[in-house]
Amino acid sequence: MERTKIYKALKASSGEKITVCGWVRSFRANRFIALNDGSCLSSLQVVIDFENTEQQLLDTISVGASISVSGEMVESQGSGQKIELQAHTINVIGTANPEEVQKTILQPKKHNLETLREQAHLRFRTNLFGAVFRIRHHMSFAVHNYFNQKGYFYIHTPIITGSDAEGAGEMFKVTTVDNAQKKYNPEEDFFGKQTHLTVSGQLEAELAALALSQVYTFGPTFRAENSNTTRHLAEFWMIEPEIAFADLKDNIDLAEDFLKYLVNYALTNCMEDLLFLNERDEKEDLQRPKNLRSELNLIDRLRFVVDNEFIKITYSEAIDILINSKPNKKKKFKYLVEWGIDLQSEHEKYLVEKHFKKPVVIFDYPKGVKAFYMRENSDDKTVAAMDVLFPGIGEIVGGSQREERHDVLLKKCKEFGIPQEHVWWYLETRKFGTVPHAGFGLGFERLIMFVTGMQNIRDVIPFPRTPKNAEF
Repeated sequence: MERTKIYKALKASSGEKITVCGWVRSFRANRFIALNDGSCLSSLQVVIDFENTEQQLLDTISVGASISVSGEMVESQGSGQKIELQAHTINVIGTANPEEVQKTILQPKKHNLETLREQAHLRFRTNLFGAVFRIRHHMSFAVHNYFNQKGYFYIHTPIITGSDAEGAGEMFKVTTVDNAQKKYNPEEDFFGKQTHLTVSGQLEAELAALALSQVYTFGPTFRAENSNTTRHLAEFWMIEPEIAFADLKDNIDLAEDFLKYLVNYALTNCMEDLLFLNERDEKEDLQRPKNLRSELNLIDRLRFVVDNEFIKITYSEAIDILINSKPNKKKKFKYLVEWGIDLQSEHEKYLVEKHFKKPVVIFDYPKGVKAFYMRENSDDKTVAAMDVLFPGIGEIVGGSQREERHDVLLKKCKEFGIPQEHVWWYLETRKFGTVPHAGFGLGFERLIMFVTGMQNIRDVIPFPRTPKNAEF
């Protein structure tokens, strides 16, 4: 008999004969098995005729074991489920020693997140991480679905690169040269030059956009920042669309439409998992001090994005609002507010959650706090950059109109100390049919944090890479 996924079994009609496989979540009274195969949050109740089942078989069915069950779906006589599987035959595929299970997160009780991270090889089997990673899958699919429907082409940009797109300098070196060697000779290295793991696929995506008009990347990026905060990873995933014949307004419109599509996709396709995470979010919120509690629960925050038009303000307008705000006047902000600063998360939080109570797009930033490739505005003070701010997350998207003028880009390279020979190919695209173009980056893990309500970025990627941690 063909195997049925549990999410389908739960929708089956009484009388249907099926075979299911999964892992035992609980086994009560030698009769009731909660079986889960990861295809959905809910487990299927399997009922055993224990009086006519060999004791040896019953003894090998334990929490964590994998089994296959064939039987008939019947209406449930007990509470908690509408339908259950009356087992006719059971095969134990893989046993699990109960004493060993007691030492792991497979034991059916609440575990703290740090313990779950330490057993990341098993945390997929918990309700919490099953929900998180199913949603991560759906969001990945939605990203590709959106761009495919809009006529974008998916570009694979290099993971090993000789350029630093962000100018951050915090990059992992890729080399075959013995680190103990006193003097580094690029000619002896594998690529004949210094190379690193990429922090962004943007520069290469621009090259493709200047031929294919609309492209996007979706791949791993790396940052060697020695940070152990809840918002930083050394390895993370970025979505980076680039559009030719487009200006900053087009870029902002794309970001808003894209984000609304993704959040709406989650609300439409992940509701069982979202309801579970919403309940968890509300319980977690009650444990926080009153001043740190959210005014909206998880699902309300998602609808907040879908249902509201994003507020668009200039950086200068944002600074004026912050300067005149009560927290600033009462010196509640930790960081000084003045024109020219890079906005901090506390400033972003105030604008989104207190002042506007809507998602906010800030644009036209001071050129001193942004990258060399962003288009200079006519005021000679700002660049055509934009950030999208969400409740609870702060900046979720950062982008800009790119500098398409060859002479201005040359000047910017000098100002930023970027040798022309490092980006000669990037500069050359501005010499052959240059056009206005724009793009942005969406940190995928930031998106998953927002959609799931998880507070730590390490809990939305299967195997987090952080300082002093590359386990699994």
